[in-house]
Amino acid sequence: MRASASGVVVNTFDAIEASELAKIQTELSQPAFAVGPLHKLSPAAAAEHNFLHAPDRSCLAWLDAHPPRSVLYVSLGSVACVDRAVFDEMARGLAGSGVPFLWVIRPGSVRGAAEDAPPLPAGLDMNRGKVVPWAPQRDILAHPAIGGFWTHCGWNSTLESVYEGVPMLTQPCFADQTVNARYVTHQWGVGLELGEVFDRERVAEAVRKLMVGEEGAVMRARARRLKIQANQSAAATLAIDNLVKYIYSL
Repeated sequence: MRASASGVVVNTFDAIEASELAKIQTELSQPAFAVGPLHKLSPAAAAEHNFLHAPDRSCLAWLDAHPPRSVLYVSLGSVACVDRAVFDEMARGLAGSGVPFLWVIRPGSVRGAAEDAPPLPAGLDMNRGKVVPWAPQRDILAHPAIGGFWTHCGWNSTLESVYEGVPMLTQPCFADQTVNARYVTHQWGVGLELGEVFDRERVAEAVRKLMVGEEGAVMRARARRLKIQANQSAAATLAIDNLVKYIYSL
């Protein structure tokens, strides 16, 4: 592949991965084109028929009733699964945090559970929360009521959150997600790790720290700065123009 490749196209932008792009070019001796965030450069990709499941759009009206930056959005993506014990601690931690939350519980997302959405723990106070089987994630992250994103750190979700200036709670599950989470927390400083010790008290503490704590406020300010850079990248066509010119020159 290296011998036959004429270049590399990457869904990213210079402000978050300039050194990585430089390393790719050096190692391959080929140009690397950072054309992201692609979800903003290709509006057709956001068409509703491309969703994995039919999204419950009623959650947007639910968000309308909440103050700015007050709701935590929780979604572990389209593939990742958790054990039942982890799921129960997530639920009890969210309910105990005192923070409003919108939680996507995908059918089949809990190991060993039926294909339907797993039942929440008995006696759980859900007055502050809303649960949906699937959601229009990009619209949710762009909603002014969203103040944080509890995510598995898949690259698409990470870029979508960065683009909207939303700080993150990271719970990586496999593959590139652990590295992505490390960038979110240690490289860019726009997120918190939930950590390997996972219980309801730690969950509630992490949620409050991100949503209402001073540390979360600092991360939110950093996330806003990244948002400006991501929006500037999406608004400019230079990367795509350079890629087109390069393709024509081959």
